[in-house]
Amino acid sequence: MSHLTGKQVLAIVTNYGVEQDELLEPVRHLRDRGAVVTVAAVTGDDVRTLVGDEKPGETVAPDTTIDEVDPAGFDLLLVPGGTINADTLRLQAPAVSVVEAFTSSGRPVAAICHGPWALVEAGKVSGARLTSYPSLATDVRNAGGTWVDEPVVRDTGAGYPLITSRNPKDLPDFLREIDAILEAV
Repeated sequence: MSHLTGKQVLAIVTNYGVEQDELLEPVRHLRDRGAVVTVAAVTGDDVRTLVGDEKPGETVAPDTTIDEVDPAGFDLLLVPGGTINADTLRLQAPAVSVVEAFTSSGRPVAAICHGPWALVEAGKVSGARLTSYPSLATDVRNAGGTWVDEPVVRDTGAGYPLITSRNPKDLPDFLREIDAILEAV
């Protein structure tokens, strides 16, 4: 099925520690539906994914680096989790700038598991209702967001469309909401 043909999705990750399924399942799902997905990493080196934050996963070649990508041409930002990935990503100024570019322009962001840390770092969760891996609940609340324990949350309370999920088990719900939001843009 190609109902997302022409939609442009940007996934931002570090080169080590992204949760395998939180990157690869959305990328495959979206590409299978006709979307163009660009994976931008901190460097041009391969992205080494992990399974459950500890076991080696698949290796992925990024399409570009976060420094080199122009976020203006994309319809949706995907921020996968993985504790190491998300904790490192939020310390990368170019990644925070990409988050700010999407949220400031009102374009959708989809973040799963620890991915919302990048939104917290960018100061973009105030007023939002969202979910994440439970260990981020206090960070979300301290940043002005409302944290809930639900499989997927779609919200616009921070001034942009936001889709969040808790972990890889929530991927079917997460992907359903990504599809719905991309069909509407």
